[in-house]
Amino acid sequence: MVRVLSDEDIASVLDLESLLPVVADAFEKQRAGAVERPERPHYPIGTGLDPATPAESTGTGLCMPAYIHGNAYAATKLVTVCEDNPERGLPTVTSQLSLADAETGQPVGYLAGNRITSARTGCIGGLAARKLAVDGPLDLAVIGAGTQARWQTRAIAAAVGVDRLAAIRVYSPSDSRLECARDLESALDVDVTPVASPREAVTDASVVVTTTTSTEPVFPGEALAAGTLVIAVGAYTAAMRELDETTIERASRIIADVPDEAVETGDLRTHDGLEVSSFSDTLADGDGRTASDEIIVLESVGTAVLDAATAEFVFARAEDADLGTTVTI
Repeated sequence: MVRVLSDEDIASVLDLESLLPVVADAFEKQRAGAVERPERPHYPIGTGLDPATPAESTGTGLCMPAYIHGNAYAATKLVTVCEDNPERGLPTVTSQLSLADAETGQPVGYLAGNRITSARTGCIGGLAARKLAVDGPLDLAVIGAGTQARWQTRAIAAAVGVDRLAAIRVYSPSDSRLECARDLESALDVDVTPVASPREAVTDASVVVTTTTSTEPVFPGEALAAGTLVIAVGAYTAAMRELDETTIERASRIIADVPDEAVETGDLRTHDGLEVSSFSDTLADGDGRTASDEIIVLESVGTAVLDAATAEFVFARAEDADLGTTVTI
């Protein structure tokens, strides 16, 4: 029997406070080498569908398998990215997760993947803020106003405590920043200010989060205050870029969830010999930042290890609650 979990099923058993330690443990397993994480292939889809432009694709497909040693299930995430989907009223990124029994190889679960991806990515920012932000009240700037902007902000609040968020500013070039600010105010019961420019957002911020699909830098690095933590989660290809040269040059440390892949993104690929340390190592170290005035950049490209950990966590809770639909295949 295969248990199929909808987004609604997953939402009912997933909370960020409980997920944060699960994600932290997955990073520790990755650090210890107790995971299997093959390369994730990506390929164009939809080529040939439009007779007028037969050589053009409609999007990108990705396959992200992973297994954490000792876990009950092996996970494979299937992802599609279609940039024109907002015009259709559909999400740009869509994903599903397949779970197989790690002992027998038999299928056991099929899960809607978008919420799982959003939550585990948000937890990366939350763990980074807890470990690497300056002490005291935090001034949070969010560049981007989509789904991940909301998850990053909520996860940071869950990780550091909403009372530490002295100010939250949201910037997007569209009016979506207004709705995003309203949603976050409602979810967190704090004041959130939509602002008119990236500079206004990041000036005097202690934590800056970028959550865009941009191919150009999204804020001026010279506007960063000393001691800022920059959490960049948008760029995951060579063509995508959120951070300018100044931000990288001013940073005392560059950290990444998957350093070998992060250095190939548009944010980092032009810097030959750039030293990029592992976020897994950072979380395992006793101390966070080494000085109150150092600028730190965390570059996140995502790892299927976190998908596997989050899916197993969600699936176990759903089984206990007897959620979803069971089918025979």
